[in-house]
Amino acid sequence: MPIIPDSRDLSFAFIRAGGPGGQNVNKVSTAVQLRFDTRGFTPLDEAVRARLRHLAGRRLNADGVLVIEARRFRTQERNRTDALARLEALLEAAQQAPRTRRATQPSRAERQRRLDAKRRQQTAKQRRRRPDLNE
Repeated sequence: MPIIPDSRDLSFAFIRAGGPGGQNVNKVSTAVQLRFDTRGFTPLDEAVRARLRHLAGRRLNADGVLVIEARRFRTQERNRTDALARLEALLEAAQQAPRTRRATQPSRAERQRRLDAKRRQQTAKQRRRRPDLNE
């Protein structure tokens, strides 16, 4: 079950976005900056918070605030929806614990194939050598 933050935990700032749009680009703030305080959000346990820190990378500032910028679309509402979807995907990815690696041993046939390949390589390299004239 994904943990979806309430609207009280999110803050939006609308900024001007570059790109196509003509004169409209200079007048309308369509890009969205979504801010989500990970430290103040209590439903996250410490393991999920640590994974979220790792996944967020540079989008997480020193105060523990996750900043997602969405400027893909020309309308404010679509960028807002895009930012929320990206936050939700990030939280969902952070909730899934990584699978633990189980150590395995190579089979006897695999070991034999490896040794045979090494032997073939060794003989091929020996054939390339210059013949020793002293022998």
